[in-house]
Amino acid sequence: MSSTFRGVLRLLAVMFTVAVSITVSGCAVGPAYHPSQTAMPAAWVGSVPETAAENVVDMAHWWSVFHDPILESLVTQAVASNLDLKLAESRIRQARAARSAAVAGLGPAVSANSSFTRSRTSPGGSSASKTYGATDGTLSSQYQAGFDASWELDIFGGVRRNVEAANADLQASIESRRDVLVTLAAETAVNYIDLRACQQQIVIARENLLAQQRTAELTRKLFKTGFYSALDTANADALTATTAAQIPVLETLARQYIYSLSLLIGREPGALMTELTPPSGIPAAAPSVPVGIPADLLRQRPDIRMAEAQIHAATARIGVVTADLFPKFTLSGAAGFMNNDFTSWFDWVNRFWSFGPSASWQIFDTGKTRANIEQQKALEEQSVITYQQTVLTALQEVENALISSTQEYERRKALTDAVTANRKAVDLAIRLYSDGQTDFLNVLQSQRSLYTSEDALAQSNRNVSTNLVALYKAVGGGWEN
Repeated sequence: MSSTFRGVLRLLAVMFTVAVSITVSGCAVGPAYHPSQTAMPAAWVGSVPETAAENVVDMAHWWSVFHDPILESLVTQAVASNLDLKLAESRIRQARAARSAAVAGLGPAVSANSSFTRSRTSPGGSSASKTYGATDGTLSSQYQAGFDASWELDIFGGVRRNVEAANADLQASIESRRDVLVTLAAETAVNYIDLRACQQQIVIARENLLAQQRTAELTRKLFKTGFYSALDTANADALTATTAAQIPVLETLARQYIYSLSLLIGREPGALMTELTPPSGIPAAAPSVPVGIPADLLRQRPDIRMAEAQIHAATARIGVVTADLFPKFTLSGAAGFMNNDFTSWFDWVNRFWSFGPSASWQIFDTGKTRANIEQQKALEEQSVITYQQTVLTALQEVENALISSTQEYERRKALTDAVTANRKAVDLAIRLYSDGQTDFLNVLQSQRSLYTSEDALAQSNRNVSTNLVALYKAVGGGWEN
């Protein structure tokens, strides 16, 4: 190897070292990102349920507090097969690839090339060919192979800001998947609870229908004695028909809840019919949610964390576009072999090389770059506003869940007492009516009130459980690091 070529290699090594030093130590234009300082309330407005020390809830798998194997199986299937979750996972892979592409911008680009050229020159194009009678041109071949390299030095940090933005985008994608997990677990639980409540309402409707049919039969028997009016029979039949009309509506709702659960686990609507059609009780659990303090939401809720990452990405991109205001410096070079004879193409004497730095600076673009900077600043401002809105929405969701849970417990207590009283009233009204001591209107009223209160109690039991699910979701339960 000649001393000249060795000198070139040493010079390239020095330039490489200098380039790395400049890239690493160079400044990065644009504002530096600082985590948002959000003022949070010191405590919740609503009353917070107490969590016993011996009943510590695993927030990542909060649905296990209902002790319902079918519910736990459905959530597991949803996490494994839900299409929204798969879509979120695909976006994470996309963000990882985008980050890798951004990181690649920090290094040099090298390309290999090879070419063969066969050419003929015109006889008139060469003074040597301008002899009298010359009719043939000159034929020549050229073989070339080598490498081209270029490296844009990130002196002003535009590429590093782009990598920073890509990292923030990746984190936002991860938090988005976690948010899908939180929502998915909650929707699965709510649909399952709604299904069981609807099935319970069907049971209640059928039991009341059977009781009302017995009462209608009683009115027909008493009518035959001649001491009771046909109006009693007509009213009894009307009440029976009204109750019977509720059952198809409830059965339709139950089917729709099953279809929704099938969709959540990524299967066809009828996939769960056999498993979920048999009725079961409404899942219930103690309100032992470790709510914590409002500031905990910033750490627990994936949607807030995602909004924070989006601010980071938008801030970094201000630096990306700001770097366009400054000059760009590039190291470029080429090396290879070139010859007119294929047999001696790669002889050392046929080598060639070139290298050198270059600089470019766009000094006028009719304000395009500064407009891009202002646009990105506006996008950062929007991301900050979105973050603030997300935090306020999270606080509202927790407060709504707290007040709903507290008030529904009180409502359920009252409805339980109402059901007990209405059952006594029905028994008493039927006995008095059979003995001729009261009219049938009291029987109708008592049976109607019993059905209404039992149905309302079933709905209240559902609300207690769904409010508990809403509280777990509001505090960010359903995912783990």
